[in-house]
Parts: sequence; structure tokens; C-alpha cells
Amino acid sequence: MSYTIHIKNMVCPRCISVVTEVISKLKLPHLSVRLGEADLAKEPAKTELEQVKQLLAAHGFELLEDKKTELVERVKVVVIELIRSGEIENMQINLSEHLSEQTATDYHYLSSAFSEQEGVTIARYLVLQKIERVKELIRYNELTLSQIAYQLGYSSVAHLSAQFKQITGVTTSEFKKESTMPRKPLDKVL
Repeated sequence: MSYTIHIKNMVCPRCISVVTEVISKLKLPHLSVRLGEADLAKEPAKTELEQVKQLLAAHGFELLEDKKTELVERVKVVVIELIRSGEIENMQINLSEHLSEQTATDYHYLSSAFSEQEGVTIARYLVLQKIERVKELIRYNELTLSQIAYQLGYSSVAHLSAQFKQITGVTTSEFKKESTMPRKPLDKVL
């Protein structure tokens, strides 16, 4: 019987590689590792779980043991995946329905738990993540602002620009010119 562990701060494919290495190093048979969780072939002993916890912490991850925290982290992973994949532009349903489907949880409960734990609404978290993605795409200098707006589901460049200025305090042009303006790691966006 498989056993799923939930892991905080997994936000990218490299994180999956690191967690896979940690699990393999401990010689724990595993079925799969994906953003936010790993399926082990069987329930680990307490000592093994403690080793997993310590090794994950050494890499900036945290083993989640509280159901509400696991749920909040799952919401974060779904939002990040939506933005990073570009799927947000083609969503046929609204975010609340999508999150409810992905977590198999009522949106009102999700929203309440998320706000309580993170101190911001899910909608605000989505905006903050989108702005970090905009920063990244501007730095890559491969897409026009219009293409970025479309990819991230903005109704117009003007909407993206206004939201960018509101969140960062600078325009997209100023950000593009100023190469020293920092980006935030995805797990620190709040």
C-alpha cells in the first residue's frame, strides 16, 4: 500500500529532482515524485520519516504533517503550475472551480484556510505569482509585453501594466531597464 508525503516549497522541476535524490539516498522505494508530494511504495518507519524530514530541511523543504497546511500548499502548487504552464490563458472554468476540482475540496473552505494561514486571499496570491512570472519573462526578453499579457490571461497590456505598477511600484519599462531589481523565489511570494 503506497504512502504519500506532502512537501512544502516544491515549486519547480529542479525541486522534484532534489526530492527524488533525497528519497533515493535513503533507499526508500518510491512510486512518483511531483510538485508538493511524493508517493512512497510503503509507509516509512518513524526513523525513516525523521531522516526524510532532516534531509529535506537541508535543501529548504519542509515535510508537512498538518492536513490544512497540506491543502494550502496544494493550492499554491496548482496556482504555480497554472501560471508556469501557460494554461491560465485557456482556462474554460474560473479559478475557484479549478482549485476545487484539483483539491477535491469546497472552495469556501479552501479560501478560508488559505487566507487564515497565508494572510492573503487566493486571488491576491494568484496576482503576486503572475507578477513574478511577468518579471521573469521580461528578463528573458523573448516575448513582447502583449505576448506576456496573453500568456498570463490578462485582458490587455494596459491591465498587466497597471497591475505590475501597483504591485512593484515601477512600470514594466522601468523594470526592464533596471537589471538589479530583484525577483522573488516562488516559495517566498506573499
